[in-house]
Amino acid sequence: MSHNTYIYMFVMAATTYLIRVLPLTLIRKEIKNITIRSFLYYVPYVTLAVMTFPAILEATQTVWSALVALLIAIFLAWFGQSLFVVSVSSCVTVFLVELLLIH
Repeated sequence: MSHNTYIYMFVMAATTYLIRVLPLTLIRKEIKNITIRSFLYYVPYVTLAVMTFPAILEATQTVWSALVALLIAIFLAWFGQSLFVVSVSSCVTVFLVELLLIH
């Protein structure tokens, strides 16, 4: 490995470490600011969405089948269907849309 690779690895490790350690060392009491609390509440959901959304669009043969399945999943989840129903419906939707588009 080149010298620059070690520098990049050190910077990435230091950044990751500081992001996790600084809040624990700097903030010792309960956070009472409503804005910061609501921001911290939604961070895991946003992170999961940012990681999942591109994978949804790239997991199928066509983007159109992924979009239709995503819309079906959002619709079913919005109306309180279980995770099993949402996932099976999405898979069946992808299968049917790709069957119609490819053949």
